[in-house]
Amino acid sequence: MKVTSVNVHKIEKEGSRMKGIASVVLDDSFAVHDIRIIEGDNGLFIAMPSRKTATGSYRDIAHPINPEVRGTLQDAILEAFENAPEAQTDTEEE
Repeated sequence: MKVTSVNVHKIEKEGSRMKGIASVVLDDSFAVHDIRIIEGDNGLFIAMPSRKTATGSYRDIAHPINPEVRGTLQDAILEAFENAPEAQTDTEEE
């Protein structure tokens, strides 16, 4: 599997551990959107897209099957995050 495209949108929200949202394309044929970039106690990591279940817990919609694939995705996403322009702050009056 090859990560063929990564798009990152940085988020600046005071007090939030979420630092961005990413989308990836795998092998030019499969896209995964809404991968969250989170600031953890030991640095940045990715959280796969998930939804809330009827019991109130969260379940991943799509996720890597093994640690090697997770590492490949995380490395590609965090590299794109580091190289992405800073988040735009909304200065427009309402």
